[in-house]
Amino acid sequence: MSRLIVILGDQLSHQNPALQQAAPDDVILMAELRTEARYVPHHPQKIALIFSAMRHFAKELRTAGRTVAYVKYDDPDNQGSFADEIEKHAMAYSATEVIVTEPSEWRVIDELHGLTLPLRMVENTLFLASHEMFETWAQGRKALRMEYFYRDMRRLTGLLMDGKDPVGGAWNFDAENRKAPPKSITHSGPISFEADAVTQEVLQLVERDFSFHFGDLSKFSYGVTRDQALAALDHFVEHALPSFGDFQDAMLAGEPFLYHAVISPYLNIGLLHPLEVCRAAERAYYDGLAPLNAVEGFIRQIIGWREYVRGIYFLKGREYMSGNALGATRALPDLYWGQPTLMNCLSHSVAQTQEHAYAHHIQRLMVLGNFALLTGVAPQQIHEWFLAVYIDAYEWVEAPNVIGMSQFADDGVIASKPYVSSGAYINRMSDYCKGCSYKVAQKTGPKACPFNVLYWDFLLRHEQKFSSNPRMGQMYRTWAKMDEDRRATVLEDAQRFLTCLDQGELV
Repeated sequence: MSRLIVILGDQLSHQNPALQQAAPDDVILMAELRTEARYVPHHPQKIALIFSAMRHFAKELRTAGRTVAYVKYDDPDNQGSFADEIEKHAMAYSATEVIVTEPSEWRVIDELHGLTLPLRMVENTLFLASHEMFETWAQGRKALRMEYFYRDMRRLTGLLMDGKDPVGGAWNFDAENRKAPPKSITHSGPISFEADAVTQEVLQLVERDFSFHFGDLSKFSYGVTRDQALAALDHFVEHALPSFGDFQDAMLAGEPFLYHAVISPYLNIGLLHPLEVCRAAERAYYDGLAPLNAVEGFIRQIIGWREYVRGIYFLKGREYMSGNALGATRALPDLYWGQPTLMNCLSHSVAQTQEHAYAHHIQRLMVLGNFALLTGVAPQQIHEWFLAVYIDAYEWVEAPNVIGMSQFADDGVIASKPYVSSGAYINRMSDYCKGCSYKVAQKTGPKACPFNVLYWDFLLRHEQKFSSNPRMGQMYRTWAKMDEDRRATVLEDAQRFLTCLDQGELV
């Protein structure tokens, strides 16, 4: 009699807690499932990454002497779901128990709890903060702000700590990390990997069965093994980390990666562990290879933000994804799916997403998310879009970032104010405005940047909610001082734009 050890596609680590409990006669089950590949129309590169990484991981397990039952997507008897494949294999191997590391998404947890077999779900130690730890931190707090959680994570891990104090005398060097884009980029981007025979087979499968999904498969060059993930990390630390801090918020046309690490796809499927990633960056600082503002900013994204949003996702539960605090109802515009637009910032961000399954955090927050928030897109629609199109998107990380941080649909659980801006911010942090059909310097009129009028329209729609917000009061006072005719023109221009958007016209 054996047990069935289930390894999910985002838990591809030899330190996987369920795998660590496997006895020699236990059977390891891995499956490429229709329900997982199609619950949203995932970018083809995301499907390719997961399937290829799973197949390589299974090969490593077999080489290590493990018994692996592996179900490929196009196997004729593939049952298509976790529950059905587990039940089938448990019967085939006379398994007495199913052991799985806790999944990272509620829908998978709920499916597995519906099994008729004895199930043991073990704690997921591929993250640093346990549910209990985050719940203890959150208990009794009026506001669950990431900054204070991050400080506790620094103390817990000892990263960039000098005894009880932060190295450099400050917890946060974010003020140094907001430089406008440089005139040129000296970094060639993340390391690319050639597709081996296993990956080639997967690419053919994905091209055949998922070519109708949004996204270009031909540019796939991601790593699919731990060794490749480690090489990607080393490449970033050596070549990009020194300038990462300065320009992490910058955006440049034709430069999709700038100095970003692009290792989140590997972190989020288990090929890298968050602590080893942070320690690699910390070593670069202590060895004099990268400045403190870059290293601290990078570490904050991982042990701060990444761990924090996972904590929020599980703390707030399944209902979190249905939040809509601002009552937004507009359908997601087709421009998110590649319909032409005159707005250069959106055009570049969407095209880059289609080509690479990637955009960095400011493109996601202050271009794509900002536009959806200003135009009142239903948060669940933009949430599902982000979940579908990005190679590193999983609900535990994507939902708090979109429902909370980007769309303020959680009514301020994550953000103290909505992240909205006019065109001025995009102009300051990018070169997008230089090649745009609209004029960012124009505040009203047919050639005015749509972000300019939509910004004020958003503030007026939600004046009752936000006018007393200490971080937004100044903008409402600025609006009140405007000439009455100008205010009327701003709102008319905004409504005219939104009408064109709803009618599917080129905007």
